[in-house]
Amino acid sequence: MQIRWLSAYFDFPAPQFGDEVTFWRAIAGSTVSPPRGEHKEFASLEPFNGDPHLRVQRIDDGPGGLHLDLHLVDHRDGIAECAAAGAQIVAQNDPTFAVLRSPAGLPFCLNEWQGEATRSRPIRWPGASISIIDEVLITVPHKHFEAERTFWSTVTGWRIEKSPPRSDAPASARFIRTEPLPISVVLTPVADDSVGAQVSLAATSVPDEVARHEDWGATVVADATTSVLMADPVGRPYRITNRNPRSGR
Repeated sequence: MQIRWLSAYFDFPAPQFGDEVTFWRAIAGSTVSPPRGEHKEFASLEPFNGDPHLRVQRIDDGPGGLHLDLHLVDHRDGIAECAAAGAQIVAQNDPTFAVLRSPAGLPFCLNEWQGEATRSRPIRWPGASISIIDEVLITVPHKHFEAERTFWSTVTGWRIEKSPPRSDAPASARFIRTEPLPISVVLTPVADDSVGAQVSLAATSVPDEVARHEDWGATVVADATTSVLMADPVGRPYRITNRNPRSGR
Protein backbone atom coordinates (compact mmCIF):
# COMPACT_ATOMS: atom_id res chain seq x y z
CA MET A 1 0.00 0.00 0.00
CA GLN A 2 1.19 3.53 -0.70
CA ILE A 3 1.56 5.59 2.46
CA ARG A 4 1.24 9.25 1.49
CA TRP A 5 1.67 10.79 4.96
CA LEU A 6 2.31 9.88 8.60
CA SER A 7 0.99 11.39 11.81
CA ALA A 8 1.97 10.81 15.42
CA TYR A 9 -1.21 10.91 17.51
CA PHE A 10 -1.02 11.85 21.20
CA ASP A 11 -3.89 10.21 23.10
CA PHE A 12 -4.56 12.35 26.19
CA PRO A 13 -7.00 11.44 28.99
CA ALA A 14 -9.69 14.12 29.35
CA PRO A 15 -8.43 15.49 32.73
CA GLN A 16 -4.93 16.01 31.28
CA PHE A 17 -5.93 17.15 27.81
CA GLY A 18 -5.63 20.93 28.16
CA ASP A 19 -2.29 20.91 30.00
CA GLU A 20 -0.79 18.29 27.69
CA VAL A 21 -1.82 20.15 24.54
CA THR A 22 -0.29 23.34 25.97
CA PHE A 23 3.01 21.56 26.70
CA TRP A 24 3.35 19.79 23.35
CA ARG A 25 2.23 22.84 21.39
CA ALA A 26 5.09 24.74 23.02
CA ILE A 27 7.63 21.96 22.48
CA ALA A 28 6.68 21.59 18.80
CA GLY A 29 6.48 25.33 18.21
CA SER A 30 2.99 25.08 16.78
CA THR A 31 -0.51 26.43 17.04
CA VAL A 32 -3.59 24.29 17.67
CA SER A 33 -6.22 23.76 14.99
CA PRO A 34 -9.95 24.14 15.68
CA PRO A 35 -11.30 20.92 17.25
CA ARG A 36 -13.02 18.37 15.07
CA GLY A 37 -14.83 15.07 15.45
CA GLU A 38 -18.28 14.19 16.73
CA HIS A 39 -17.32 15.22 20.26
CA LYS A 40 -14.67 17.80 19.31
CA GLU A 41 -12.06 15.33 20.52
CA PHE A 42 -9.45 15.73 17.73
CA ALA A 43 -7.09 18.55 16.80
CA SER A 44 -3.83 19.08 14.92
CA LEU A 45 -0.68 20.82 16.10
CA GLU A 46 -0.24 23.17 13.17
CA PRO A 47 3.36 24.04 12.23
CA PHE A 48 4.23 27.53 11.06
CA ASN A 49 5.25 26.03 7.72
CA GLY A 50 4.38 22.73 6.09
CA ASP A 51 1.59 20.26 6.85
CA PRO A 52 0.76 18.91 10.32
CA HIS A 53 2.22 15.57 11.38
CA LEU A 54 1.42 15.84 15.11
CA ARG A 55 -2.16 15.44 16.26
CA VAL A 56 -3.98 15.13 19.58
CA GLN A 57 -7.00 13.17 20.73
CA ARG A 58 -8.99 13.48 23.96
CA ILE A 59 -9.90 10.06 25.34
CA ASP A 60 -12.37 9.18 28.09
CA ASP A 61 -10.87 5.87 29.27
CA GLY A 62 -7.39 4.56 29.95
CA PRO A 63 -4.00 6.17 30.57
CA GLY A 64 -3.48 7.41 27.01
CA GLY A 65 -0.38 6.97 24.92
CA LEU A 66 0.82 7.49 21.38
CA HIS A 67 -0.13 5.84 18.10
CA LEU A 68 0.67 6.19 14.41
CA ASP A 69 -1.78 7.17 11.70
CA LEU A 70 -0.92 5.98 8.19
CA HIS A 71 -2.59 8.21 5.60
CA LEU A 72 -3.59 6.42 2.39
CA VAL A 73 -5.46 7.30 -0.79
CA ASP A 74 -7.91 4.49 0.00
CA HIS A 75 -7.65 3.17 3.54
CA ARG A 76 -10.04 0.30 2.76
CA ASP A 77 -7.47 -1.41 0.55
CA GLY A 78 -4.93 -0.90 3.33
CA ILE A 79 -7.15 -2.72 5.82
CA ALA A 80 -7.01 -5.90 3.75
CA GLU A 81 -3.25 -5.67 3.29
CA CYS A 82 -2.59 -5.12 6.99
CA ALA A 83 -4.90 -7.96 7.99
CA ALA A 84 -3.18 -10.32 5.54
CA ALA A 85 0.19 -9.35 7.08
CA GLY A 86 -0.99 -10.20 10.60
CA ALA A 87 -2.77 -7.12 11.97
CA GLN A 88 -5.95 -7.36 14.01
CA ILE A 89 -8.85 -5.15 12.89
CA VAL A 90 -10.30 -3.34 15.92
CA ALA A 91 -12.81 -1.00 14.25
CA GLN A 92 -13.66 -0.08 10.66
CA ASN A 93 -17.14 1.39 10.92
CA ASP A 94 -16.09 4.95 10.14
CA PRO A 95 -16.04 5.75 6.39
CA THR A 96 -12.71 7.59 6.62
CA PHE A 97 -10.51 5.57 8.98
CA ALA A 98 -9.95 2.20 10.66
CA VAL A 99 -8.31 1.15 13.92
CA LEU A 100 -5.98 -1.88 13.93
CA ARG A 101 -3.36 -3.57 16.12
CA SER A 102 0.00 -4.82 14.93
CA PRO A 103 1.08 -8.42 15.65
CA ALA A 104 2.73 -7.24 18.89
CA GLY A 105 -0.43 -5.38 19.93
CA LEU A 106 0.47 -1.80 19.02
CA PRO A 107 -2.61 0.24 18.04
CA PHE A 108 -2.44 2.24 14.82
CA CYS A 109 -4.92 3.79 12.40
CA LEU A 110 -5.38 3.88 8.65
CA ASN A 111 -6.69 7.26 7.59
CA GLU A 112 -7.79 8.97 4.40
CA TRP A 113 -5.02 11.11 2.91
CA GLN A 114 -6.05 14.79 2.78
CA GLY A 115 -3.34 15.99 0.41
CA GLU A 116 -0.54 16.59 2.95
CA ALA A 117 2.74 16.82 1.09
CA THR A 118 5.09 19.36 2.71
CA ARG A 119 7.26 18.43 5.67
CA SER A 120 7.60 21.22 8.22
CA ARG A 121 11.01 22.77 8.79
CA PRO A 122 12.94 22.46 12.07
CA ILE A 123 12.69 25.46 14.38
CA ARG A 124 15.66 27.53 15.50
CA TRP A 125 15.09 28.42 19.15
CA PRO A 126 16.71 31.27 21.11
CA GLY A 127 20.18 30.03 21.97
CA ALA A 128 21.90 27.22 20.07
CA SER A 129 19.21 24.60 19.55
CA ILE A 130 17.45 23.68 16.32
CA SER A 131 14.91 20.89 16.75
CA ILE A 132 11.93 19.02 15.36
CA ILE A 133 9.76 16.09 16.47
CA ASP A 134 10.50 13.69 13.63
CA GLU A 135 10.61 10.13 14.98
CA VAL A 136 8.37 7.54 16.63
CA LEU A 137 10.14 4.93 18.76
CA ILE A 138 8.24 1.67 19.17
CA THR A 139 9.30 -0.70 21.95
CA VAL A 140 8.49 -4.36 21.31
CA PRO A 141 9.01 -7.44 23.53
CA HIS A 142 11.93 -9.58 22.36
CA LYS A 143 9.64 -12.52 21.59
CA HIS A 144 7.55 -10.42 19.16
CA PHE A 145 10.33 -8.33 17.64
CA GLU A 146 10.97 -10.32 14.43
CA ALA A 147 7.25 -10.64 13.68
CA GLU A 148 6.74 -6.93 14.29
CA ARG A 149 9.67 -5.96 12.08
CA THR A 150 8.43 -8.24 9.30
CA PHE A 151 4.92 -6.81 9.59
CA TRP A 152 5.95 -3.17 9.25
CA SER A 153 8.40 -3.97 6.48
CA THR A 154 5.70 -5.87 4.56
CA VAL A 155 2.89 -3.32 4.80
CA THR A 156 5.02 -0.20 4.29
CA GLY A 157 7.75 -1.33 1.91
CA TRP A 158 10.17 0.89 3.83
CA ARG A 159 13.86 0.09 3.80
CA ILE A 160 15.34 -0.99 7.12
CA GLU A 161 18.64 0.32 8.41
CA LYS A 162 19.80 -1.93 11.24
CA SER A 163 21.73 -0.34 14.06
CA PRO A 164 25.06 -2.03 14.85
CA PRO A 165 25.00 -4.19 17.99
CA ARG A 166 25.94 -2.36 21.20
CA SER A 167 26.82 -3.68 24.62
CA ASP A 168 24.61 -1.14 26.40
CA ALA A 169 21.49 -1.34 24.22
CA PRO A 170 19.56 -3.92 22.16
CA ALA A 171 19.79 -3.81 18.39
CA SER A 172 17.08 -1.64 16.85
CA ALA A 173 15.58 -1.51 13.36
CA ARG A 174 15.17 1.93 11.79
CA PHE A 175 12.77 2.31 8.89
CA ILE A 176 14.24 4.91 6.57
CA ARG A 177 12.00 7.91 6.02
CA THR A 178 11.33 8.70 2.39
CA GLU A 179 10.36 12.17 1.21
CA PRO A 180 8.02 13.79 1.87
CA LEU A 181 7.11 11.62 4.89
CA PRO A 182 7.69 13.67 8.07
CA ILE A 183 8.35 10.85 10.55
CA SER A 184 10.85 8.00 10.83
CA VAL A 185 9.91 4.82 12.70
CA VAL A 186 12.31 2.85 14.90
CA LEU A 187 11.61 -0.56 16.47
CA THR A 188 13.53 -1.51 19.62
CA PRO A 189 13.31 -4.89 21.40
CA VAL A 190 12.81 -4.75 25.18
CA ALA A 191 12.91 -7.33 27.93
CA ASP A 192 9.43 -6.76 29.37
CA ASP A 193 6.14 -7.80 27.80
CA SER A 194 4.74 -4.36 27.05
CA VAL A 195 4.53 -2.68 23.65
CA GLY A 196 4.49 1.09 23.42
CA ALA A 197 5.43 4.16 21.42
CA GLN A 198 6.97 7.55 22.15
CA VAL A 199 8.19 10.49 20.11
CA SER A 200 11.80 11.55 19.68
CA LEU A 201 13.12 15.00 18.83
CA ALA A 202 16.17 15.60 16.70
CA ALA A 203 18.20 18.48 18.16
CA THR A 204 21.48 20.17 17.33
CA SER A 205 22.15 21.02 20.99
CA VAL A 206 20.74 18.44 23.39
CA PRO A 207 21.63 20.40 26.58
CA ASP A 208 19.93 23.56 25.32
CA GLU A 209 16.91 21.56 24.18
CA VAL A 210 16.67 19.80 27.56
CA ALA A 211 16.76 23.15 29.35
CA ARG A 212 13.96 24.50 27.13
CA HIS A 213 11.79 21.49 27.95
CA GLU A 214 12.52 21.76 31.67
CA ASP A 215 11.29 25.35 31.55
CA TRP A 216 7.93 23.95 30.38
CA GLY A 217 7.78 21.39 33.19
CA ALA A 218 9.49 18.30 31.73
CA THR A 219 12.04 16.31 33.73
CA VAL A 220 15.13 14.28 32.84
CA VAL A 221 14.71 10.53 33.47
CA ALA A 222 17.99 9.20 32.06
CA ASP A 223 20.91 10.96 30.39
CA ALA A 224 23.07 9.08 27.88
CA THR A 225 25.75 10.25 25.47
CA THR A 226 23.54 10.97 22.47
CA SER A 227 20.02 10.61 23.86
CA VAL A 228 18.16 11.93 26.89
CA LEU A 229 15.03 10.19 28.13
CA MET A 230 12.53 12.79 29.30
CA ALA A 231 9.13 12.76 30.98
CA ASP A 232 6.56 15.42 30.16
CA PRO A 233 4.65 17.13 33.03
CA VAL A 234 2.31 14.12 33.52
CA GLY A 235 5.07 11.50 33.15
CA ARG A 236 4.71 10.63 29.47
CA PRO A 237 8.13 9.41 28.20
CA TYR A 238 9.88 10.82 25.13
CA ARG A 239 13.44 11.42 23.94
CA ILE A 240 15.69 14.24 22.86
CA THR A 241 18.44 12.94 20.59
CA ASN A 242 21.58 14.30 18.98
CA ARG A 243 20.57 14.01 15.33
CA ASN A 244 20.47 16.27 12.29
CA PRO A 245 16.99 17.89 12.42
CA ARG A 246 16.81 18.16 8.65
CA SER A 247 17.91 14.67 7.63
CA GLY A 248 17.03 12.80 10.81
CA ARG A 249 20.45 11.09 10.81
